[in-house]
Amino acid sequence: MDDARRFLEAYDEQLRTEAETPNAMDVTVHGPLRLATFAGGRGFVTYRDLGGADAAAIDALVGHAVAHFQADPEVSRAEWKTRGHDRAPGLHESLLAHGFVAEEPESIMIGAADLLAVDVPLPEGVALRQVEAEADVRAMVAMSARVFGDSAAEGREIAGELLERLSTGDDLELWVAEADGKVVSAGRLEPVPGTDFAGIWGGSTLAEWRGRGIYRALTAARARSALRRGKTLIHSDSTEYSRPILERYGLLKVSTTTPYLWRRESADAA
Repeated sequence: MDDARRFLEAYDEQLRTEAETPNAMDVTVHGPLRLATFAGGRGFVTYRDLGGADAAAIDALVGHAVAHFQADPEVSRAEWKTRGHDRAPGLHESLLAHGFVAEEPESIMIGAADLLAVDVPLPEGVALRQVEAEADVRAMVAMSARVFGDSAAEGREIAGELLERLSTGDDLELWVAEADGKVVSAGRLEPVPGTDFAGIWGGSTLAEWRGRGIYRALTAARARSALRRGKTLIHSDSTEYSRPILERYGLLKVSTTTPYLWRRESADAA
């Protein structure tokens, strides 16, 4: 078995379970679906597979998921996380018909953590550190929001969720690169309990600081921390910016994932 196939099997077996929703306020199981609700009014749909369902059965599952979240007035939005290697006839069409909007596909990248845990020189005046203080977390999120084009309100919501998780003793780690006291790059490390995996998420770097090795160094710091926690595999849903960086260190693209987003306001308007 080649590495890509082995990694994909580990991903499906270890991560597409309750391990994917450890911080959910509530999880409802419906057939193959796990319907999770998180703080801040966020819903999430995931599953190990769809059990060989045909297009009609899949359409019924999508309809049930939307009805589930619509019935909870606290839920303002929900994500259905698809994977490119799943057998899911008619899923794309059904999601669109039920008010979901497809985001950009991303690459599912997996590899050995020790491949990433290398020494990467930083530009003069740039330093890395792990942050937990509220002011630091809000500065990190504000920088990422600028990179990703999030609104100020979305940034405040994300910062609130991260601070809440840190306050409960979550294994989440937040890392930043700073220059002259200003956050220029950032990312999260999320060790997955009961698995071999840690995820690296939220990687973002201000445009004027890209191409200087800062993101690579930030990734290496997170990989070293993952190894200290006993996690031997790294996974990430990577944009086309970060994918080539991870590939250079030996991580493999094992599949793709496309998030489909549903928002209550758009659904109500329809």
